[in-house]
Amino acid sequence: MSGIIYGTEKIRAYDGLVRLCEYAGCTEAWCDGMWSEMLSDRELYDEFVYYLEHHMPSDAMKVRGYSLTDLYVWQMERYNLQRDSGKNTEQCNKEAMILQAFRTMADMKKNPDAFIQRMNDGTGMDRL
Repeated sequence: MSGIIYGTEKIRAYDGLVRLCEYAGCTEAWCDGMWSEMLSDRELYDEFVYYLEHHMPSDAMKVRGYSLTDLYVWQMERYNLQRDSGKNTEQCNKEAMILQAFRTMADMKKNPDAFIQRMNDGTGMDRL
């Protein structure tokens, strides 16, 4: 058995995703779906590993100029608008926001036009 090397990166990444999902209140099905997206998209996976290690996105991955940080800010603006608070409060679950930004990035890579249109439509109440 000597000479066998076990890579633990994916185990650590999956564990990190599960912990973040639990903290953010995501369902197990949502978490499993996000993990599948990461396994099928190396760029998304690498961005997530960077996030776990640094607790901030690297923004190396972009879709038509939009980075994960852009999507995070967009998620935050939508949250603030829905809560009619004008700012994110202590009750705002920022881990849920970053996870949703990862999900949006995965979806945006598949259909960029639809997401870019939604992002550029503005933040009026009728657009939620």
